[in-house]
Amino acid sequence: MATPSKTPPGADPKQLERTGTVREIGSQAVWSLSSCKPGFGMDQLRDDNLETYWQSDGSQPHLVNIQFRRRTTVKMLCIYADYKSDESYTPSKISVRVGNNFHNLQEIRQLEMVEPSGWIHISLLNQRTNEPISTFMIQIAVLANHQNGRDTHMRQIKVYTPVEESSIGKYPRCTTVDFMMYRTIR
Repeated sequence: MATPSKTPPGADPKQLERTGTVREIGSQAVWSLSSCKPGFGMDQLRDDNLETYWQSDGSQPHLVNIQFRRRTTVKMLCIYADYKSDESYTPSKISVRVGNNFHNLQEIRQLEMVEPSGWIHISLLNQRTNEPISTFMIQIAVLANHQNGRDTHMRQIKVYTPVEESSIGKYPRCTTVDFMMYRTIR
């Protein structure tokens, strides 16, 4: 089992985006949940607010399905969990599965989390080639919660792809906020 890398307190995946090496592609996918309580569904999971959350409503495993319209290269998943706020609702064991559809998903990572607090970065690199995976679908399955909790809370999930180099020419990476504002003009 892999241990996820946790960012330092206060750090978030948007810092990675500012380096220009990855880009968030969750908006390009169709998201679905195995269950949710009214008012605690997909909108809260993707709203960029760490105070809101998805709350499942049913038996385990609790599933988050992320489906892309075409084969997509994915480098990393980032999940925000907060044990201090959610206690028994906090996931303790997660499985990440990839495939073309629901019928051929294969587990590529299984994580044990001990009282997580902050962003958890889950690398989706191929073990043999060390290249990002290419897939139509990602499924995140919550297999167990802390304190044997039944339902789960997830506050945010982000999906990242590597940024391709421009075929026009190689420019130095712009990392300051001022440069990032105008990067599409370049």
